Amino acid sequence: MAVKIRLARHGKKGYAFYHIVAADSRAPRDGKFIEKLGTYNPNTNPATIDLNFEKALDWLLKGAQPTDTCRAILSYKGVMYKKHLLGGVAKGAFSESDAEAKFNKWLGEKEGKIANKTNKIATDAKSAEKARLAAEAKVNEERAKAIAEKKAAAEAAAREAAEAAAAAAAEETAAEGEAPAEA
Repeated sequence: MAVKIRLARHGKKGYAFYHIVAADSRAPRDGKFIEKLGTYNPNTNPATIDLNFEKALDWLLKGAQPTDTCRAILSYKGVMYKKHLLGGVAKGAFSESDAEAKFNKWLGEKEGKIANKTNKIATDAKSAEKARLAAEAKVNEERAKAIAEKKAAAEAAAREAAEAAAAAAAEETAAEGEAPAEA
């Protein structure tokens, strides 16, 4: 029986969520599996991978073949590197303590890269938010200026109308005052 480490799709349409499973290669994609090794959520940035490291390594050492995507996930988490180092220990290239030291050094560097990416994403989001708020404030200022200009124009028109009405009223009173004098 050929065992594959592969993804089994779950989640809703357009929002996939995967289980990482060890399954018989003849079984359907979302069908029967031997053991669940973890989960993979590509919808987050960076993608969320929850993997049982020991189980995955055990299946690889037993001869399970990962699919291309699972191989990338296992490499990202360091399972493939750990298998490589254990192969070197088995051949006598170096000791197990050297292999652990190399793996821990690699793991520290990888965690640093992931933390940097997460921080970069967070700072980019904050700067984009600041830029959006600044643009919104600029638009609001322009709108306020336009409204102030309209109000000023309306007040000036109202004053002119009032002055014209006052002048017309003054002319009427002057005309009325002249009319009885002529009579």
